[in-house]
Amino acid sequence: MDIRRLSRREALRGVGMLTAGLVLGPGCTRRARPYVVDPPGGIGRNARHFTPVNVARDRVIRTVVGLRPFRPSGFIVRAESLGDKLLVHNYGHGGGGMTLSWGTARLAADLVSESGRSGAAAVIGCGVVGLATARTLQRGGFDVTIYAKDLPPETTSNISGASWFPSSVIQAARRTPAWDAQFERAARIAHRQYQLLIGDEYGVHWREQYNLSDGDDDGSVSWDYAMLRDLFPASRKLTPSENPFPAKHVEVDSMMFIEPSVYLNALLRDFYIAGGRVRRVAFAEPRQLGSLPESVIVNCTGLGARELFGDRELEPVKGQLTALLPQPEVDYAMVSEGLYMFPRRDGIMLGGTFEHGVETLEVNPEAEQRILAGHQRIFGGMR
Repeated sequence: MDIRRLSRREALRGVGMLTAGLVLGPGCTRRARPYVVDPPGGIGRNARHFTPVNVARDRVIRTVVGLRPFRPSGFIVRAESLGDKLLVHNYGHGGGGMTLSWGTARLAADLVSESGRSGAAAVIGCGVVGLATARTLQRGGFDVTIYAKDLPPETTSNISGASWFPSSVIQAARRTPAWDAQFERAARIAHRQYQLLIGDEYGVHWREQYNLSDGDDDGSVSWDYAMLRDLFPASRKLTPSENPFPAKHVEVDSMMFIEPSVYLNALLRDFYIAGGRVRRVAFAEPRQLGSLPESVIVNCTGLGARELFGDRELEPVKGQLTALLPQPEVDYAMVSEGLYMFPRRDGIMLGGTFEHGVETLEVNPEAEQRILAGHQRIFGGMR
């Protein structure tokens, strides 16, 4: 079992949860101080500094909820006819929408190119998949209009934790060779595109992620990490002298992280600059799309495709994030068997829920308490 991958995937699926009933201890309000850890073969000036997150209820600035569009058989990129129009589906990414958006946008655009159509295109949906698809079509010479019920910052994409890893995109037993090939191509295209957007303008940054576990390591890896292993440079296990966390095993990956509020606004700006238009509208049935003037339509409605196109395989998966006041000195991410911490300029994001079939957008106070208490235990136990 690969501790690094299992821990991270479990965190995003909300499994391996900490025991209910934990409460924040008095130590949660103490002033955070950095921990200095010696790297392999080096001491002093080359030491790694870790500042623990100050986890306290009075530092909570918001708790948000979003519904992931999950399909057990994986996301869809497929073309079909809608009267005299070309309809391309691009939805159902589960927990990997932010990660895979540029990749499946390219797959969808390729289907449009293969049709031989040109001119104007409509994109339905203005989340991260819709915006990436719209920009990809613009780069291919299309005049693009986005039709959407919700725009940033109202989209599900704005609620994303947004680390670059295609988590929970399919039930492993439903994989096929054809789907695997599509998945790998999309992931590699997306990874390369995000590298081109690194910096404050788009809110995309490289960051170390520390993956904690107390389980045994048998050396195996999950299928998705094995397929994309070369995209995670400088991965290694920490030695005991390097490990400041209260965990038996710690591994570190270098990964990209995205700040949704910055990133989505930047994509929408780029779309407008390239001549794009947005029409705020909700569609109730496919025949309404037939009245659109564009001959090419790309469906990026996410969970909305369940009702609009009758895809009953789609199911909502509830995710909940609690944000603490920002700590600019926290320059690393952490994942620990059911919990994760991603630092951003708009706050320290604490997560750890993946509730299948739960469709409410109401905050679950018990989940919030578990997430806060679990992170307090971890960061309060740093040495």
